[in-house]
This record gives sequence, C-alpha cells and structure tokens, in this order.
Amino acid sequence: MTSTPLKGADRTVVGPLADGTGTAKSVRPSRARRRGGSAPYWFLVPTLVLFAAFTLIPIGYAIWLSLHKVKVKGIGLGKGAREEVWNGFGNYTAVLHDSEFGHSVLRAFGYGLIVIPTMLGLALVFALMLDTPKARSAPFARLAIFLPYAVPSIIAALMWGFLYLPTVSPFYYLLDKFGLPQPDLFNGGNLYLSFANIAVWGGTGFNMIVIYTALRAIPQEIYEAARIDGASNLKIALRIKIPIVTPSLVLTFFFSVIATLQVFTEPMALKPLTNNLQSTWSPLMAIYDSAFLKSDIYGASATAVVLALATFVLSFTLLRISDRYTREDRA
Repeated sequence: MTSTPLKGADRTVVGPLADGTGTAKSVRPSRARRRGGSAPYWFLVPTLVLFAAFTLIPIGYAIWLSLHKVKVKGIGLGKGAREEVWNGFGNYTAVLHDSEFGHSVLRAFGYGLIVIPTMLGLALVFALMLDTPKARSAPFARLAIFLPYAVPSIIAALMWGFLYLPTVSPFYYLLDKFGLPQPDLFNGGNLYLSFANIAVWGGTGFNMIVIYTALRAIPQEIYEAARIDGASNLKIALRIKIPIVTPSLVLTFFFSVIATLQVFTEPMALKPLTNNLQSTWSPLMAIYDSAFLKSDIYGASATAVVLALATFVLSFTLLRISDRYTREDRA
C-alpha cells in the first residue's frame, strides 16, 4: 500500500482506520494546535502596549509639540486669545542659537571630564583588587562599595549638600579647629568637584560590579598558565584581565556618557543651598527651566529632542569606533 504526501499542513496517515478499510487518509492539524503556535506572541502584547503608551507616544507627542508654537491674539486674554499654530523648525533654530543652552552643554562636558575617568578608574581598581586570590572579606567589600549606588540620588545629593555647607558641616568644623583653609565648594571650579564627588560616590559601585562580573567569567586556567610562566599579579592584571574586560569598560563608559548629559538631580538639589548655581546649569535643567518656569513647553520639547538626538549620535559614534578597534585587535 502506497500513499502520497500532502502539501502544507496536511499529513498522510497510513494504517488501519476506525472503519477497518486501511485506506490512506489526510489529517490536518487541529485548530487548537494552530492557535497554540501564536500563544507566545500574545504574551508580548502587554509589554508592547506599555512600551507604546509610555515611550513611543510621549516621544511622538514631544516631537509634535516641538513643531508648534502659541500665537497670541491681542492682549492674550479671553477665550481664543491663544492659538496653537504650526512653527516648523523654528523652535529648533532657536535652540541651536540659544547661547545659554550651549553653555549648559559645555558645563555638562566639563563635569563629565571629571566624573567619567575618576569613576571608571576607581571601579576598575576596586574590581581588580577584589578579584585577586589574596583578597580578604571580598563579599563585605563588594557590598560596602556597591551600597552608595542603592541610595536614591536625591537623598545622596541632599546629604552631600549639607556636608558642603560651612555652617553645618563637620568637615568645616575640623578644618577650623586645625587652622586649615576652608574652601568654598559652591563657587567656581569647586562646584564641578562638588557635583562630581556625588556622582563618583554613587556610581562607582555599579560600574565595579559590572567589571567584577566580567572578571569572574574569565577561566582560571588562563591565570594558572600565566603564573607558571612567572607572571606576577600586576602583569596578569595589565596583560590579561584588563584587555579581556575591555567590552565591559566600553559598556560602562557609554552608560556614564549618557548619564553625564542627563545630569539633573545633583545640581537641582543643591541649587537652593547656593546663589552661585544657575537655573540652566545642565541641559536638563535648561529644559526644565524653559518648560515649567518660562511656560515654553514647545521650545522645551525642541530642546529635549535636540538633546536626545545628540546623545544618540554621540553614543552611536563611540560604539562604532569601539567596534572598529575591537575588530582590528582581533584581526
């Protein structure tokens, strides 16, 4: 007895059937089984809905606002005195010609030049120290270094802000007792150091954990072979560990760059403590000032879009450069 395979989802069944005729019969998969194949996609629906509601729609609305402006009729009072009209790229032109926003970006880059090398350098040193065979109390040390990251940024900023105030800070009391100079941490270049200290204190632990996890994934056989060849712990760290965890360093660098451009909590929390801090010190503070203090939600939306595009372009460029050098090293 022969049978011809059927196309598509049909199957050929050969053998005794219920009627005992032994005739070949084609059977299609059950409808329930076909429905079961789409079940995983239904589990994605809640995630896609939330992503659209809280990410895509707000981004689209911000872009839409950035292309409009308010047209005031007469003295701007009464119903219909203010009308939302199309403005094209006028808001973007104003942002690019806004010197205050440009200065806020420069201040953010200056802040990043202090924070990023210091924070990643400390994170790498701590991770290498914890990964050495002779490290003592490594679990406690990891927890102690990571713990500041668990402190909310607003609480950390307020805590350090009061430590910076001469009238309440115990550090200034000790400096006065020993006759040492008392620096003004809210003035000039010291202001950058004050903000950078908060960021380094809170972010070093997270970056250390990322690098330390990459170090723990390195096979121990590599270290044993290096020690047999007479390599010291310092040479192992410089010639084996650091090159292998370079992708983790690049990842933490990207995160740090993005966080630098988005710095907001530290200067915003310390602003009430000093008169030397502008309301547009950082790019996000400039957006906040434009939207909620000057009531220019359209200009603020354009500024936010420009900042988002600049962050994307910068991250993409750095990632491409990193990938190119990684491929050249492998080749």
